[in-house]
Amino acid sequence: MREYLPIIAVGATLGLIALAMLVAFIYFKSKADANAFERTISDKEIIKRLFRYARPYTLNFVFIVILTLISVSYQIFSPYLVGYVEELIKDPFELGELIRSVVLFFTILIVSVVCSFSQSIILQKTGQRIVSDIREETFSHIESLSHAQLNEIPVGKLVTRVSNDAESVSRVFTNVATNLVKNTFVIVGVLAAMLVLNYELTLIVLCFVPFVIIFTMLFRWFARRAYRREKERTSEINAFLSENLSGMKVIQSFNAADYKYEQFSVKCRQHAKACMGTIFVFSVFRPLVFTLYLSAVLFLFYFGAKGYLDGASLFGQTITGGVIVSFYMYISRFFDPIQELAEQFNVLQSAFASAEKIFLINDMQPTVTDRENAKEITSLRGDIEFRHVWFRYNTGDWVLKDLSFKINAGETAAFVGATGSGKTTILSLICRNYDVNEGQILIDGIDIRDIKISSLRKLLGQMPQDVFLFTGTVRSNLTLGDDIPDDKILSVCKKVNADKLINSLKDGLDEKVLVRSENFSAGERQLLSFARMSLRDPGVIILDEATSNIDTETEQLIKASVETMMKSGTALIVAHRLSTIKNSDKIFVLSHGEIIEQGNHSKLIEKRGKYFELYTLQSKKEELKR
Repeated sequence: MREYLPIIAVGATLGLIALAMLVAFIYFKSKADANAFERTISDKEIIKRLFRYARPYTLNFVFIVILTLISVSYQIFSPYLVGYVEELIKDPFELGELIRSVVLFFTILIVSVVCSFSQSIILQKTGQRIVSDIREETFSHIESLSHAQLNEIPVGKLVTRVSNDAESVSRVFTNVATNLVKNTFVIVGVLAAMLVLNYELTLIVLCFVPFVIIFTMLFRWFARRAYRREKERTSEINAFLSENLSGMKVIQSFNAADYKYEQFSVKCRQHAKACMGTIFVFSVFRPLVFTLYLSAVLFLFYFGAKGYLDGASLFGQTITGGVIVSFYMYISRFFDPIQELAEQFNVLQSAFASAEKIFLINDMQPTVTDRENAKEITSLRGDIEFRHVWFRYNTGDWVLKDLSFKINAGETAAFVGATGSGKTTILSLICRNYDVNEGQILIDGIDIRDIKISSLRKLLGQMPQDVFLFTGTVRSNLTLGDDIPDDKILSVCKKVNADKLINSLKDGLDEKVLVRSENFSAGERQLLSFARMSLRDPGVIILDEATSNIDTETEQLIKASVETMMKSGTALIVAHRLSTIKNSDKIFVLSHGEIIEQGNHSKLIEKRGKYFELYTLQSKKEELKR
């Protein structure tokens, strides 16, 4: 009985550890908050979808697997050769056989190193191609999302998906996949070699496999939850940074630095706590694997030494010193891959958490899409009609209520009203940034939902309230990728009174545009935006408060260019300065999503209604400024 005490002690210890982990698993799973995350995707589904990215590079991965299998031959055969050499050096000594064994040993080593190097180069190159594919697909999908969806997702989270998460997913192919193949082959090869040497000692080692499986299954659940929480906290930090760095001037202007710092500190502490949860999970799992390794070594020496001293094992197999040496090395070769798989499981769970986040974005279907038989149009007359249009954002209050009006081709229509009356919403609906809840919007007698979105927007010249210029050059901001000759660009700039600005720039059209276009004033940005719009020769011009927040001189330049453009097509204008829309053919006065007055400037003044009040009030303010 005494000789089996080590076995009983080790078995009891491992059993207690497994039981403790099982109890912890049941407890934490019962406490799991099902609403902690948006939703989850199964590992099987994630693997299936990730395989789609690898499919174009199948031949690369086949070659990588072949090189991997060759490279691990050293780990499988070297313990056997060492044990064989240990037997050779006993009397009688055979030098020739020893030299051949050493030469074979180094040959296997050199081939293994060369194959490992080649495999690494090909693998990393393939991985970089895959991460590029993931980023391109995700960015392309984000571009297809509707405005309402983009407004709901913080910019920082989208940046994290395209950059950090895509990089994390690529590690499935560059690290996990190849290591899974390599370590699986090593484990199988080592077990085969051990069975050939001594099946009894091999069975003793295999007794520890069920514990490895139990620990891995428990670890899998804890690790994935920990990583999902960590990824969520990382996204929150990125979103916070993106928003607050963009608004840093506002923070400084209102002396809100301490307030924002405290908010950021809270998020950093939450992120650190999530990271510590992940670290704790792995700090428990790694020692458990190491405990299994030491236990296997203990059993090996106990039964191996006992069999060596007795001259035979329990089942009659002969155990030599060389066999014990080889088995000692093989046990290390057996548990090292398990330890590596644990490390790769770390990477795998991180990648799965990232893949889940990317797929949640890619699974979002645009709420504004082309109908099945949508038409491609090449020109617009400019007739616009709203028929009993109702609209609201998500499930909020109605922004537009049973709105009906008609604008004929070539007319200039202006929309006036208080903030929140629905002016900008009307323009957004015409551009199909959103779809109406009820009713119809027609352009040239066609429901805009029956027109392909790309062709519709191409023929609409939009100048939004917030002018945005991309980092690059003035030319790249005006053309936006279209091949437009400089003479046409300069001609259009002259038409919209932006030629003086271009000529004043040191490098002209090649002048650099800095981040957030801080080297251009608000008025200059609007002039460039107007030139960008005019280059498309749109059939309908849409100006959303285009003359607000700029100096008087620039306002006059834009006003003159607007009057020029209005002669060539339909124009829709939203402006706070009513003096800029006096010459409009139609003026619609809105209140709470309804048209309360309409007509031209003269008729509305004669009515002495809401428009008259607004115009009189603004006129008095302008007189006081003078």
